[in-house]
Amino acid sequence: MYRERVRAAKPAVSAKAVAQCRASPAPGTNTAAGAAHASTGRQALQAGGQATSADGTGKIAHMNLLAIETSTELGSIALWRDGELLRRACPAGMSHSETLLPLIRTTLHDAGLRFAELNAVAFAAGPGSFTGLRVACGVAQGLACAHDLPVIPVGTLEAMALHSGGQRVIVALDARMGQVYYGFYVDGVGLAAVAVGDPADVPVPDSPGWLACGNGLLAYPVLTERLSGCVQRWQPELMPDAAPIARLAALRLARGESLDAADAAPLYVRNKVALTVAERLASGGKA
Repeated sequence: MYRERVRAAKPAVSAKAVAQCRASPAPGTNTAAGAAHASTGRQALQAGGQATSADGTGKIAHMNLLAIETSTELGSIALWRDGELLRRACPAGMSHSETLLPLIRTTLHDAGLRFAELNAVAFAAGPGSFTGLRVACGVAQGLACAHDLPVIPVGTLEAMALHSGGQRVIVALDARMGQVYYGFYVDGVGLAAVAVGDPADVPVPDSPGWLACGNGLLAYPVLTERLSGCVQRWQPELMPDAAPIARLAALRLARGESLDAADAAPLYVRNKVALTVAERLASGGKA
């Protein structure tokens, strides 16, 4: 079952572990045994065009799947159809719960596909907006149950790392309440479980040449300053998107990695939705 323990604000991995890449991979990420295949597959997906599975069987190209991403207010969906991607953004200014199903139906129609022709439904499992994660998971489960399809959860930060195109990637997504969700990836493999914490406490790799991405860099200048000694490339504008969710899900489906709809669950990372009145007042806000 795709679940992880709730992480505390305390850093989940030391800077030394990040730098040396020796930390254990997070639950839901690839193990050492599968890392080589995963890396090969990701390189093919980053290169674009028609993709094949890591074992060369071509299973990825000949499948259809729907990917849903509503981890933030910038929702999107993507259709993987025989190795090609069709991506659509959720309408702005409206809740994902209102727009998601109509957008999915319209996109399938435009692609000439029926629900019965899908092989799986993938969704961004988190972390991210609690409401957004529940919407994505709920819609994926509903469609999967209605059409007897497997479900493929994909980590939000893992997909962002793929989307960045970097080899060594630090992903920082604004978690609100003065905190940031963060993860470290080398060749697409997470070095430790995704964590949440204060920007000033995020571990810093000892080695240079990293790529940092995500709106946490814009939200918290102290984080950008903290990482400036190890980051070579910056992508603060990079946000969660359904396209890399679809790409990672295609790899997993080709390897037979999927769940029954009933077993799918969001990855919240933290269990607190908002600050208390006392905490807001202490930080200079209003009750």
